[in-house]
Amino acid sequence: MTLDKRALRARMRAVRDAFFATSPPPIRASAEFAALLPHAATVASYVPIGSEADPMWLARAAVDHGCAIALPHVISRADPIRFLAWDAEDDLAPGPYGLQQPHHASPALAPDIVLTPLVAFDSALNRLGQGAGHYDRAFAAFPNAVRIGVAWSVQQVDTLPADPWDMPLHAIATETGWITR
Repeated sequence: MTLDKRALRARMRAVRDAFFATSPPPIRASAEFAALLPHAATVASYVPIGSEADPMWLARAAVDHGCAIALPHVISRADPIRFLAWDAEDDLAPGPYGLQQPHHASPALAPDIVLTPLVAFDSALNRLGQGAGHYDRAFAAFPNAVRIGVAWSVQQVDTLPADPWDMPLHAIATETGWITR
């Protein structure tokens, strides 16, 4: 199947933007997510940009279970993403692409769970990201981390082709619930 990823990203961002404008309910931590936390020391989260789904309630649940939080730190499109320690009391620094991220001197952590933003997903838990490949490379660097997409339910599409480097997600958290295969 041939897919114009650039056109799909543009269409799905518009869908996401329109949905976000309706003030959807937050994405809450489900029992399925909470069950993963006792086995995790570090949860990589993110600060949403624009209409991206906010993982705040998931990150709060992780902190309540004693997990450390790490946020992505991006230098450039070519450099790999690092997950740096972050505490809610810490200031964030502006990064590329409109990111808010920990200061570069924060310690790097290896995540046990990675909460990841996305543009679209399908029922096989394939993910269409922003296109820079940062999370694809992070998933390869941390293959044992549980990969959880955080998205609005309207971001689900019928099917997405998987490239050879793509790793499917283990689950998706949306405002309507927890999705697994």
